[in-house]
Amino acid sequence: MAREAAEETAWPGKVGEHLGLVAEADRVVTHFFEALDPAYHGWRWAVTVARAARARNVTVDETVLLPGDDALLAPPWVPWLERLRPGDLGPGDLLPTAPDDPRLAPGLAQVSDAVDAQAQWELGLGRARVLSAEGRDEAAARWYEGPSGPRASIAMSAPAQCSTCGFFVPLAGQLRQMFGACANEYAPDDGRVVSADHGCGAHSEAVEIPAASEHGPPVIDELGYEVIVADDAEIEAEEALGHS
Repeated sequence: MAREAAEETAWPGKVGEHLGLVAEADRVVTHFFEALDPAYHGWRWAVTVARAARARNVTVDETVLLPGDDALLAPPWVPWLERLRPGDLGPGDLLPTAPDDPRLAPGLAQVSDAVDAQAQWELGLGRARVLSAEGRDEAAARWYEGPSGPRASIAMSAPAQCSTCGFFVPLAGQLRQMFGACANEYAPDDGRVVSADHGCGAHSEAVEIPAASEHGPPVIDELGYEVIVADDAEIEAEEALGHS
């Protein structure tokens, strides 16, 4: 009866040998059969049969396909929002922000003495939520450890830090002390956030502008000279034209 139930649930020819049974409770037994479907290698059919008290007939409770010890399983399910990585978002894609995102906080809840009071938008006026302290710290750590931080290879060979560059535009608020934006169109980080101790070869004080002419002064040979003999007719012709 258990084999017939497994073959009815699967299809003929996909149920293999009997692999054993387990007594689940009084008059309740689960039989296991090998699954021959190549898509379910290592799985097995489990058919649970039971007999009611004082009853003579055995009935089938359920038939399911269960993984065995060497079964091929799918990886654990990860929600889409947790699988998303930086750079996955493309043009036209929308990324909803969770209402309880710890990186954000209500705009008026983040007001403190340390916030830049010169810009009212930094206080959250006009925005429902602003960066929380946790979100700000995560962004600062990510930027500082990333390719725009002080440990980048281009920063290690830079002549000076971005904090001394004329193209360095500091950010507002509490991030102002550590980060700014690069405004040099020839720099590799143009338009990006860089740390104050980052650097590159396009520093505003890296090199001097070369002179318009790279040629040196003319060299006059004062050690030797050549005597040129001119006849009187040539001299008179030059004097007639105004030459001495």
